[in-house]
Amino acid sequence: MALLEDWRAYAYDQQTDKNRMQEFWDEYFEKEKGVYAQLLENPDEEVKGTVKELADKYGLDLRTMTGFLDGINDSLKEKNPIDTMDEDTEVSLAFDKEMLYKNMVDAKAEWLYNLPQWEKIYDEETRKQFYLEAKKMNTVVKPRKIGRNEPCPCGSGKKYKQCHGRTKELEAELQEMLAAKEQEGA
Repeated sequence: MALLEDWRAYAYDQQTDKNRMQEFWDEYFEKEKGVYAQLLENPDEEVKGTVKELADKYGLDLRTMTGFLDGINDSLKEKNPIDTMDEDTEVSLAFDKEMLYKNMVDAKAEWLYNLPQWEKIYDEETRKQFYLEAKKMNTVVKPRKIGRNEPCPCGSGKKYKQCHGRTKELEAELQEMLAAKEQEGA
């Protein structure tokens, strides 16, 4: 079984007792916090090695290191081959600082984005800005429903029901136009 499959099968096992699972995750998050604290001390230094070497360096077992690599992968400058890696696969922990911070916020990992090491990397104002940007990344905004008797948003001057509201095809076209306008305004 590949390392990633093993990690996910263990970490997300629905059959495991909830208390044991909570203990597992509490322990994992504490270890994760320690690794990030070390990485953030020298954020511009590229840490690389085999999965086994990095696990040894940070005092982790292979499964926990695999979980860490799975979690950080979207924040790396160049993604690691986590789907196919084994203990001898060469990996890099060269991360994009801004993306890492935002991904920590998005994951609601307060224990990570509040690490004191971030204060040396970004000032409070920048961290607040990144926090707000991260919160907006996955916010879904529903398009406003158009009333039948309102003016049609296409600008024709007709009521919606007499213009784009007459057929589903025209309505779909109008929704695309509105979505494009909203994208331009965003």
